[in-house]
Amino acid sequence: MNVLLYYCYTKIDDTKKYCQEHINFCQNFDLTGRIIIADEGLNGTVSGPIKDCIQYMNFVKSDPRFEKIDFKIDSCGEHLFPKMFIKIKDYLIRLDGGVINENDYTGTHLSPIEFYDMMQDEDSIVLDVRSNYEHYIGKFKDSITLDIDKFYYFPDKIRQHELFLNPENHNKKILTCCTGGIKCETASAYLKKIGFKNVYQLHGGIIKYGIENQGKDFDGKCYVFDGRITKNVNTVNPNNITKCHICKEDCDIMVNCMNTLCYKHITMCQKCHVIVNGCCSKKCMHSEKMRKKIPDYYRRFDLNKN
Repeated sequence: MNVLLYYCYTKIDDTKKYCQEHINFCQNFDLTGRIIIADEGLNGTVSGPIKDCIQYMNFVKSDPRFEKIDFKIDSCGEHLFPKMFIKIKDYLIRLDGGVINENDYTGTHLSPIEFYDMMQDEDSIVLDVRSNYEHYIGKFKDSITLDIDKFYYFPDKIRQHELFLNPENHNKKILTCCTGGIKCETASAYLKKIGFKNVYQLHGGIIKYGIENQGKDFDGKCYVFDGRITKNVNTVNPNNITKCHICKEDCDIMVNCMNTLCYKHITMCQKCHVIVNGCCSKKCMHSEKMRKKIPDYYRRFDLNKN
């Protein structure tokens, strides 16, 4: 089984037609995932048998608009989504910063090796553009992180951050990173639009960095938007950075609170999972809106023993 992570900014004039073509194709193969189609392009994560994934990649690339799309390919033991979701949206990535043309502004792409080398420069600033629950579980050593619940609020935090308010830093190298690269397209474009000169982005994101540079100097795990929740990327110098939300012992297993009114992303060990029934607190345990079905990722706990 493979999982494909990809995006491509290109004009799609008839999103309804392209969406239907996607639906017609995918229903003939053993594929699950989440695909977003917008006027500005395509973004998705798809899992399935290797042969079906190859068929899907060939289908996408057969369209001249997507012939240069970069698929990040990883192995997985099973489907990572319950079914296939294909939706039309007004945008691929929404940002509270006005309309930005990523193709006009986007930062210089760096390969994983180039990104690592530039991280060593004293005048480089590594900026993690992901949301707080993503960089909480894993991030590059010494990277700048932002306390944002959604990427939408990225501009607001940048405008407030003392590091970026300091004119002396405006000519430093800003190295942006995210999971698969798409947020960096928008984040780097925004940074250039507001005046930063030397803006770069990790091509293919943390996922590709793990594949091509063994995840060196990335602490913890990488948050992914599929059934795995997190993924190991560092095989060179791995380092756990999180503790159980309840007992505070070392733990890197991330789950979502079982209270549907909360749904907080937390790290939780097996012992505490049993005590609080998969909730982030005893208060959430008494919610009337508990999920009836335990998500597949809870299989990381051997629940049959408890």
